Parts: sequence; structure tokens; C-alpha cells
Amino acid sequence: MKTAVLTDSTAYIPEDIRDMHNIHMVPLNVIINEESYREEVDIQAGEFYEMMRNSEELPKTSQPSVGLVTEKLEELSREYDAVVAIHLSSGISGTYQGTITAGNMVEGIEVHPFDSELSAMMQGFYVLEAAELADNGATPEQIMARLEEIKPTIRAYFMVDDLTNLYRGGRLTGAQKIIGSLLQVKPVLHFIDTKIVPFEKIRTRKKAVKRILSLFEEDAASGIAIKATVIHANCLDDAEQIKQELETRFPNVEVTISYFGPVIGTHLGEGALGLGWYKK
Repeated sequence: MKTAVLTDSTAYIPEDIRDMHNIHMVPLNVIINEESYREEVDIQAGEFYEMMRNSEELPKTSQPSVGLVTEKLEELSREYDAVVAIHLSSGISGTYQGTITAGNMVEGIEVHPFDSELSAMMQGFYVLEAAELADNGATPEQIMARLEEIKPTIRAYFMVDDLTNLYRGGRLTGAQKIIGSLLQVKPVLHFIDTKIVPFEKIRTRKKAVKRILSLFEEDAASGIAIKATVIHANCLDDAEQIKQELETRFPNVEVTISYFGPVIGTHLGEGALGLGWYKK
């Protein structure tokens, strides 16, 4: 059985890496000034943040249409017997459910949807693992089993530099926004039961980053092999500094740098930082 690996654009796996590992992708959309762009296709992260700064309205986002996913699955069915489809959390997007719907409409290919329950490069971790297994001839069932095995070990924490986008996007109540702004709160967030929720409210950006690093240290200090990623929203220098610190302190950790692209960046805002990892 020949198995394809499909994901969506919010995994933020660069095109050359997707091509190298034969990973297929369907894009989500970001709407700026009433113009719709397919992220990772029509618009990249850098230009998005510049456009968002100059936009009076918060950009809107939308999932891939069921029709687009159906077309992709039909295309894959001509070469593959099955597809493992790994998507961003079902708690923040209908993309995962859309793939289930599309899978029921396409004949000639087994569709195995997987809810990553998070997003960005942490979602990408699942995708890269699945692609490696598929390349080595693993069955869809074996790939899905490995993804479920990873899930209890994966961690993801992130902080936003400004609460405005979370508030304007409906992620915070008015009272939380006002209190947070007055106290200069930099909330540390994580995913629980597929949704983004506060982990801790911390007063400064520096302290928020320090807290995230302390959470990472709890796992890394054991000496077990860990794969980690530092994720940034147009603040590469900060991400590189964190990466360097992790590599210096923890020789057992493989660290990469990734980014929050247009769709996730719409909600987190410019300046957001995240750290995700799992035990290899």
C-alpha cells in the first residue's frame, strides 16, 4: 500500500522541505482589506506582517473549502492507496472536519484524518514523522499509531507581545483585555482539549520567555533526546537567541527555528514567540 502524507499550511513547513519529503499541502486563507490570499502560496509571513501593520482592520482567516480538499484527495488517489491527513487543532479551525467530509466524498483512496490538537511547527513535527514512516513503507495504521504515541509527549507554550489581536479576534473578553493592557500582562498560552487557553499571566516579555524556558528544562534536564522548535512572529533575532541558549545548555536537544505564518499570526500578532518540543 502506498501512503501519502497531507497537511495544511499552518504546519509552516517550508516548500523545499515539503518537496524533499513528498509532503502534500492544502492552504488556509487570510483576508486583508477584502483581498483573499492563500498562505504559503500567495503570501508569505514577512510580507503579511507588513501588510497587517498597515491595515486598519484585523485580517480574517478561513479554512480550505471542502471542494479544494476533495480535489486534492482525488489527485492523490491517482497515485496513492491511502492518505494520512494531519491538520491544525479542530478547536480553532474546521479544517480537520472538512477533510473528514471530503474523505467521505472521494472513492479509491483511504483517508486517515489526524487532529494534531495544536498548530504551527508542532503540527509539523507530526507531519515530518509521518512522512519518514511513509517513505519507509509503513502502513497508514502504523503511522497513525506512531502519531498517537507522540501526542502525550508533545509540549507547546507561546506568548503574545500584545493582547489586541487575541481580543479583536474574539479570544479574550473585554475585561480581560483592559486588565491585561493596564498590567502589561504577557500571557503564556498553550493548547488544552484542542483550544488555546492561558497557562499563566506574566508581567513582562522577558519573564514570560524565562517561564517557558523553565518548562522546557523540566523535560530536557533528564538527558532524553528531544526535538524542539522556537517559533516567532517576525522577531527572528529573539528566536535565534533562544535557540542558541538551548543548544548551549542542552546537548541532548535538536533545535530548529520556525515561524507563525499569516493565519496563526493574525490571532497572535507580531512579536509572538513560542517553544514546542517532543521526546524522540
